[in-house]
Amino acid sequence: FSGPAQVPMMSPNGSVPPIYVPPGYVQQIIEENGVRHVLVLPQAEYHPGGHSPLHHPPPPPPHAHLPPAFIPHPHPIMPAPPHLYSSMAGGTGDINLQNISLSQNITVCVRVFAVSADTLLPHVRASFVHKDERANKTHERLQKKLKERQGGHAAGGGLAPPKDSPPQSPQKSRPSPPAGGDLHNGLGLKGVEEQCQASAAVPGLGIDGPRREGEAEPGGIDTQSSNVTDIQARGACLCWEAPFKPAVEEEQKEREEPVEELHLTYEVSVSYSGKEGKYSSACRVQAVYKCLQGSPSEPASFTTLSCEPDTPVPPRKASGTKNTLVLQWKAPCDNGSKIQNYILQWDEGKGTRVFEQCYYGPQKQYRVTKLSPASKYSFRLAAKNSLGISEFSEPVDLLTSCSVPAPPVSPGLVQAGVTWLCVQWNRPVGSPKEDDINYVLEMEEESSGYGFQPSYDGDEMSCTVRNLHRSTKYRFRVAAYNTEGKSNPSAVSEFSTAPDAPSAPCRISIKGKPHPGSFRMSWDPPKDSGGSDVVEYLVELSEGLSGSSWEQVYKGSALECVCDGLKPGLSYQARVYCFSEGGKSTPSEILLVQIPAVPPGPCLPPRVVGKPKAREVQLHWAPPQVDGGSAVCGYSVEVLCPHTEDSRDVSQGCELSCTISSLLPGRTYSFRLRAANKAGYGPFSERTELTTAPGPPDPCRAPNIVCKSPSCAVVSWETPLCNGAPVTEFRLEWGAAEGTMQVCYSGAIANYELKGLVPASNYYCRVQAVNVAGAGPFSDAVLCRTLCSVPEASPPSPPLYSPSTCLGLRWEAPCDHGAEITSYLIDIGERQPILTGPVTKYIIQNLQPDTSYRIRIQALNSLGAGPFSYTFKLKTKPLPPVPPRLECSTFSHTLRLKWGEGPVRAPPDSLQYHLQMEDKSGRFISLYKGPCHTHKVQRLNESTSYSFRIQAFNEAGEGPFSCVYTFTTPRSPPPQLKAPRVERLDDSCEISWETLPSMKGDPVIYCLQSMQGNSDFRQLYKGSATLFQLSSLSSSAEYRFRVCAIRQCQDSPEITGPYSSTVTLLPPRHEPPGASSGVGPRGTDMEPLRRSLTDEQFSFLIIALLAVTSILIAVAIQYLVIE
Repeated sequence: FSGPAQVPMMSPNGSVPPIYVPPGYVQQIIEENGVRHVLVLPQAEYHPGGHSPLHHPPPPPPHAHLPPAFIPHPHPIMPAPPHLYSSMAGGTGDINLQNISLSQNITVCVRVFAVSADTLLPHVRASFVHKDERANKTHERLQKKLKERQGGHAAGGGLAPPKDSPPQSPQKSRPSPPAGGDLHNGLGLKGVEEQCQASAAVPGLGIDGPRREGEAEPGGIDTQSSNVTDIQARGACLCWEAPFKPAVEEEQKEREEPVEELHLTYEVSVSYSGKEGKYSSACRVQAVYKCLQGSPSEPASFTTLSCEPDTPVPPRKASGTKNTLVLQWKAPCDNGSKIQNYILQWDEGKGTRVFEQCYYGPQKQYRVTKLSPASKYSFRLAAKNSLGISEFSEPVDLLTSCSVPAPPVSPGLVQAGVTWLCVQWNRPVGSPKEDDINYVLEMEEESSGYGFQPSYDGDEMSCTVRNLHRSTKYRFRVAAYNTEGKSNPSAVSEFSTAPDAPSAPCRISIKGKPHPGSFRMSWDPPKDSGGSDVVEYLVELSEGLSGSSWEQVYKGSALECVCDGLKPGLSYQARVYCFSEGGKSTPSEILLVQIPAVPPGPCLPPRVVGKPKAREVQLHWAPPQVDGGSAVCGYSVEVLCPHTEDSRDVSQGCELSCTISSLLPGRTYSFRLRAANKAGYGPFSERTELTTAPGPPDPCRAPNIVCKSPSCAVVSWETPLCNGAPVTEFRLEWGAAEGTMQVCYSGAIANYELKGLVPASNYYCRVQAVNVAGAGPFSDAVLCRTLCSVPEASPPSPPLYSPSTCLGLRWEAPCDHGAEITSYLIDIGERQPILTGPVTKYIIQNLQPDTSYRIRIQALNSLGAGPFSYTFKLKTKPLPPVPPRLECSTFSHTLRLKWGEGPVRAPPDSLQYHLQMEDKSGRFISLYKGPCHTHKVQRLNESTSYSFRIQAFNEAGEGPFSCVYTFTTPRSPPPQLKAPRVERLDDSCEISWETLPSMKGDPVIYCLQSMQGNSDFRQLYKGSATLFQLSSLSSSAEYRFRVCAIRQCQDSPEITGPYSSTVTLLPPRHEPPGASSGVGPRGTDMEPLRRSLTDEQFSFLIIALLAVTSILIAVAIQYLVIE
């Protein structure tokens, strides 16, 4: 046969029967929609990777020395990018291998499983080819898919198969694995070199094999590469080998040292990635010994297998009627195999949670028919692919619609208000609870003429209709509706709104004057009675201004009342209510009433606080028990002096205590007080008597001061009154100002000597006496001025200036110590000291240039010479440079000045020059300042003298100006004239030229020259005329003419200007007889004059010829080349 053919076969036990395969062909089994297909394909098109997903891979090669769980993977693993993996300390896969020694070559295996789709990433899916549900496939499409799969293997070299290619077969017995990696169970495994290559480095505890130059030395434990085996849909087995025995251990054995057994732990890191249902994972292992972490192994990549779909979301109700329901759902994750069908189950409305299948197919919606109205049905959903059926979703309850509801009972009144009515109704009789019913409430106002209008539309069974009129009748009815239609309206009910409460009473006022305990108030009836008569009034009174508590004081029908039993001096607030059939009104405006106060009652006698002192006593008292209705605003304390009957007020204020001073020690005094408020003072309290204690001494008299020297003074004083206790100590305070005095002496002697004072300075002192009762007041401060002395040392300041031969000094005037400074002495080292007057500036002259001097200054007054200041060093500057010689080269309006000789580019520290020119007012202005040696002065007037001077300067300073140099600009020559005009007249010609004005008052004449043939120019005319006639011309000769202007200066020779351009006069033409035109009498003799071209005319002629040539070339190129 030429192509694939479908042959139906039946197997009683579900196994594939043996099929004869002709030579050159192979068979391949594929399961599709629960049916197994056996494909017989040519040998050239057979791919060893294809296999049925129902077949399992054969077990790995046996290892005699290891258990099955620790068999290493036989294929190398390609390294993965390091940034895709992160360290997961303590994560899944940690194994404590404390009992395994490094000397054993053991392979460790860890099985990695996905916990669930909710806690971890979705399980990784292997590529699985999905076939269309149609039964027939054309031979060309199958051939194309097989070629694409085969081409992907050749190009990828071990990568995972493409999405549309069949799954690959399990590992077969091959001579050697492919170079780029192996395909295992549809999974792409990539690895590095074999684990046990001889050239690889031996990992261990800080010891490696040979390394390339420039590699960093390892600092941890290197773990061997890991292998992934037993890959499932949601799990895999990871195996690795423990690190080899390190070289350090062997050295320890050679030295016969005990080898410590190392107990290692391992950290396994897993990375997930996935896109479009395909999930890939990568694992790596890291050994840990105590706090030392080894370098992680190379990542091992693998891809998990496909499985059944995830649990779908419960279906939802898209639409429905009384007998049908339309359900819709979304497709769940297919987990690597396309979803083929959906299984929808229901409980048939029985509510027993026993489900039966109602739909099986690939669609995502289904219409359930022949249902009962207003009934509840439960549904659940599952998805199926080629690998199995997912779990069913959570059951969902859905309801069908009901029939048109019956008319409800007429609405009833819940509560009536002034502007609102609360109406309620019941559910229609016979309607099921599952039916969603809405209600429409209609209202008709009495005598409105608009009929029933809808007021409410919703599923609630009560409604409050607002914005109604008071005391008005309204009619109501209600109708019910659902998805099937609307019922008839109910019977009509009639309700009325309640009357409104009256407004507040108005015009509340006080009648008469308030008394200390009562007042009379009145009010007017409310302006709006609310539709009914006012029955009674209620008066409330509140004490204070807060209005927090109100008390009823009157209730009746009168329009006034008396409020009594009030407290004097308090403020009261009054308000009035009124009552009618509509209820209670709002309160009226608050009336503020102030009850007059009375003076306060007597206070208790004052009491002494502590023990009485010698000169003061502190009293304290309590407020009066009766304040008279007003707060106590002050107290007055009265004292009775001893041995007299006179009394005086010693304290007035609002405090409850006072300190009474100015008392005498050891005296007996009596005190009494009274309180006052805004109504006045109350009566006095009873008297309180007390005796003062002994006091400190009286103040001393002013001390006496005697100055013994400018820095020494003696202070003495007298003993004051002791006030009952002898003086035991004196305290002397001394200071330069009254506020800064400090104790400088304390003792029983009544004098003291002070030393170390500043001469000619002011000092203040005072003295204080102390006894057992305390320290008495200080005496008056006494001013003392010490004697004068020699001045202090003068502090120098920076010099004013320091030129070459002098130094300018400046200093601050020192303290003169009371005697005016008369002079200063300047010491200049080896030179004679200089004595100056009372000045703070001085210039020392006749010094050597560029020399250092050591200087100090001493001040003198009438008492002698003070100390020298500290020595400071100053240096004079070098001599400034001398001015250079100034030279000039003149032009007509420009002077070029030159001075000195030097390089073209002078160094930065060389000389610089300052050139100045004298202006019209006789002042010199700056023209140039810099290091150059030339300067050009332009825009000057002709025949004018200008004066200049120059100065040189450098770091040493500015040198003197040179002498004044005067230079004169020359006169300007006349400008060049235009070419003269020549006109032939028979045997003569007439020559004319332009006229020039006078130049600065100097007249201008002209000089005309001619040349005949090849001879030299000769002068024809010289004068002030601008016209000249030349006769006796030769008829065969050629003449040339030119003219120039000459300036006649009064005090200098003539100045000749440049000649004009030459004009040529050609000889006349000889014409045959009869050929003359006879135009005029001189027509036969006149010939055109030919002039020579000027430079401007010749240039314009050349430009015109070039332009014409360029245009012709461009036209030729366009015609010959382009066309």
